[in-house]
Amino acid sequence: MTFYDIKQRYDKFNFEKYITNISDEAVKKSIQKEVLDDMDFLNLLSPKASNYIEEIAQKAHEISVKHFGKCILLYAPLYVSNFCINNCVYCGFSTANKIKREVLSYEEIEENSKIVSGYGIRHILLVTAESNIKTPINYLKKCVEILKNYFEGVDIEIYPLDESGYKTLADSGADGLTIYQETYNEDLYKLLHSKGAKSNYRYRLETCERAGKANYRNLNVGALLGLNDFISELFFAGIHAKYLQTKFQSAEIGISFPRLRPTSGSYQPKTIIPDKNLIQAICVVRLFINRINITISTRESRELRSNLIPLGITKMSAASSTEVGGYAKRGRSEGQFKINDAASVETVKEMIYEKGYQPIMKDWTAL
Repeated sequence: MTFYDIKQRYDKFNFEKYITNISDEAVKKSIQKEVLDDMDFLNLLSPKASNYIEEIAQKAHEISVKHFGKCILLYAPLYVSNFCINNCVYCGFSTANKIKREVLSYEEIEENSKIVSGYGIRHILLVTAESNIKTPINYLKKCVEILKNYFEGVDIEIYPLDESGYKTLADSGADGLTIYQETYNEDLYKLLHSKGAKSNYRYRLETCERAGKANYRNLNVGALLGLNDFISELFFAGIHAKYLQTKFQSAEIGISFPRLRPTSGSYQPKTIIPDKNLIQAICVVRLFINRINITISTRESRELRSNLIPLGITKMSAASSTEVGGYAKRGRSEGQFKINDAASVETVKEMIYEKGYQPIMKDWTAL
């Protein structure tokens, strides 16, 4: 059984009807529980639960401090290619967009790595658009090997691989995988991804399981908020993360909450997720899965990121560029999306200190 099989149990579930009928008593009961089941999770994601956000936030803070202390790990993404074979209508790298395409040379990867490591960053996220032609496994293997010379932790956010592909990159030094399902609604997924390998919904959904079998240390999931009804998307992302935590108990499981940002192309979000709903979701995930890494990226404003620090965040990106090779030469190509917090690493560290927390540049050392 995979997560795809579990998700099918909810395919006919009427989220709108259930959420409309949630009572104050159901919300209060769910808040008081030490261990939440799936329906408790949904109760606390509901609009009704927003009336109890202070109580939920306080509990999220206490759980976070208990399991993680007052520490925030900093990382940065490094984009090495924007060549893509997929037609994802919401993405700046979509094959339909007429943008400058490029792949970094190994020398350019070295150059960017020196700059980012010079910021004090010790954890890097290797990012590509999805083209196994322009960025084949041998290229990615060499990328990881170069990055390991500069960073303690190397995670990847690339096109889905089979188990042997993930094993190849793990043997080269890759520590973790980030992959977003984008939307967990299978019908909508097919409309948004009409061409390319990414159109295979189930193969993408089961990607973390293949990486888990290849013994990846970190597995990070999420939905791209703004493509669909955000409560059902957050619900599925949450139960997906919990499933992975149960199945791969030696791995650190994480979840992200990326909201759609302006990008190339004409796509407009179907729904705008207000800050208050994002805050509620982050707190509720902490109650649902006590020990889970929660990441907030530079998609969000500095003010919001600062306010989220005590509420369950454990990882933040800093000084990010979504352009290919953007640390060495900004403006050389269009980024995947426009970032919202352009603060330097030092400014982000100061922001974390001001909240009484400790910025962490390195959280572990490989044996």
